Amino acid sequence: MGEKESQSAPAGKKEGKERDEIYANAVRAGKRTYFFDVRATRNNDYYLTITESKKRFNENGSVSYEKHKIFLYKEDFEKFSDALGDAFKKIVDLNTEKDQETVSKIESQFTDISFDELGESDKS
Repeated sequence: MGEKESQSAPAGKKEGKERDEIYANAVRAGKRTYFFDVRATRNNDYYLTITESKKRFNENGSVSYEKHKIFLYKEDFEKFSDALGDAFKKIVDLNTEKDQETVSKIESQFTDISFDELGESDKS
């Protein structure tokens, strides 16, 4: 599981196109870091940006970061949350199903052995 860092930031103006940052949370997961940032629009509507950042090493040895962002607006929160929850549930179900299939295969390998047959081969 990734390392989690959480911080609340007071609303403050940022330079450029950045909006007021209300809350920031970073989750480190191996070579990736996920940033969850709650921001405010000019009309004080809140939205979420989710950023995946991957550290890359260039041929000349310098470091760069590849970033992918998702902007999630309030009218989509419920649908996004439901779809994400469904996806997580499906992964858990698939893993549980796969684990059960593996256990069944192992059990069937051992239940096919007849101890009577083993004893007969020793008598010859």
